[in-house]
Formats: sequence, C-alpha cells, structure tokens
Amino acid sequence: MTHIDASKRSQIAKRLREAGKFGGLSQGRIAEILGLNRPSVSAMEAGSRRVSVDELSRLAETFEFSVAWLLGETPNILGGQDPRLELVARELLKLSLADLERLLKLLATLRRDSTSIVEGNRR
Repeated sequence: MTHIDASKRSQIAKRLREAGKFGGLSQGRIAEILGLNRPSVSAMEAGSRRVSVDELSRLAETFEFSVAWLLGETPNILGGQDPRLELVARELLKLSLADLERLLKLLATLRRDSTSIVEGNRR
C-alpha cells in the first residue's frame, strides 16, 4: 500500500466514524444497510479495509453527506453547505422549547469560553 493509499484510507475512515457518530448509527446498523457484517464496517472505520465506490455512495446517501466529504475532498469545517448543519437543524426541530432555551444558554457559554481562551492566548 502506498503512502497516498494509506493516507486516503485513513481520511475516509475518520470521516466514516464522524458520519456514524453524527448520524447516530451503530456499526451493526450500518452493516445492515450495506449488506455487510459488523466487522467489515469496523475494519472500514479503522482504515484497514477498502471501501468500494458502491459502499461510499450508499453511505453518503444514508448519512446525507456528499461522497466528496466522505473522501476528505471537502473541508472539515462548517460552511453554509455543510451537511452536518442540516442534521443539527433536523435535531433542533425535535427539541422542546425548554430544551431549546437550555441549548441556547449552553451555546452562549461555549462562545464565551472559546473567546476567553483565544484572548488568553493573545496575552
């Protein structure tokens, strides 16, 4: 395996783990969707098994992420077209008003904390 192959496989493995986490799907469930056994999905997420084009396509459709994102060809930052934002929006719609208020307070705290960390690093 060349360095490029290993690097690409590692990137795909990382994105597959992230997609599974964001999608809330277990390796067993992903295996069912792909028609594989769970150890095969585990090997894909570990980067020790190649992922076929068909599997990538079905994974992208399942997680509602682009194949380009799964391949690591698009940035791993939030942008206007980031599919994770759509996932977050769908999950927000499921919250009660009280939970939404708690979440907004948590987000404000996170922003304050990250701002104070950045400012502390500038000193």
